[in-house]
Amino acid sequence: MNYSIGKESMDKYSLRGQVFNRIRENILSGKYNKNDELKEATIGAELGVSRTPVREALRQLELEGLVSIIPNKGAYVTGITLEDVSDIYYIRSLLEGLCARWAAEKITKEQLDELEEITFLSEFHCNKGNYEQVLELDNKFHEIMYTASGSRMLRHTLSDYHHYVERVRKVTLSNPERARNSNKEHALIVEALRNGNAELAEQLANEHMINTIKNISDKGLKNILDEQEDKIKM
Repeated sequence: MNYSIGKESMDKYSLRGQVFNRIRENILSGKYNKNDELKEATIGAELGVSRTPVREALRQLELEGLVSIIPNKGAYVTGITLEDVSDIYYIRSLLEGLCARWAAEKITKEQLDELEEITFLSEFHCNKGNYEQVLELDNKFHEIMYTASGSRMLRHTLSDYHHYVERVRKVTLSNPERARNSNKEHALIVEALRNGNAELAEQLANEHMINTIKNISDKGLKNILDEQEDKIKM
């Protein structure tokens, strides 16, 4: 799968960018299932746009590997496969480690304080069983980390990977034990960052992703995706 970051995918404020992001979100959220046909006229009518921006968006999604366009037949959802998810987490384990290492050298006091506040809030919401808030705080934690790395390219790459597996993350972070452990791992990363320990921060961030992979393996990735699809259809 080609996880490219094209200019079009970043141009979210243009009409083409808005259409691209809407279709992309519908694929990643599970609204469109694998092998579903994406009809330009139907999507255009739903979004209130002509077929041209839809066609351009579908071509960009094909470059990202989320859509397959068959000449003289149509565009079909490829989506994220089980192998893709596994690959993404293993790749993230390395890149998240690099991100933490660079962040240890560049992170600001304000960013550190914000990360620490997020861990406190996450613990509160974990105890209350507010797992939607836990997911939102997890998103915010990683966004700050990516920004703190000081690398625009690393931030874009990790943000995309993070979003690709959002369906899986919704399920794993709704598991009380994994949600609590994930937050504890975040707290340890913040402590290493505050101490300026780049090597430890890299190790902890890498282990954070590995622990997520282990949690997925224990439950079964296919079961997680099937469970999320059932929630979407309800």
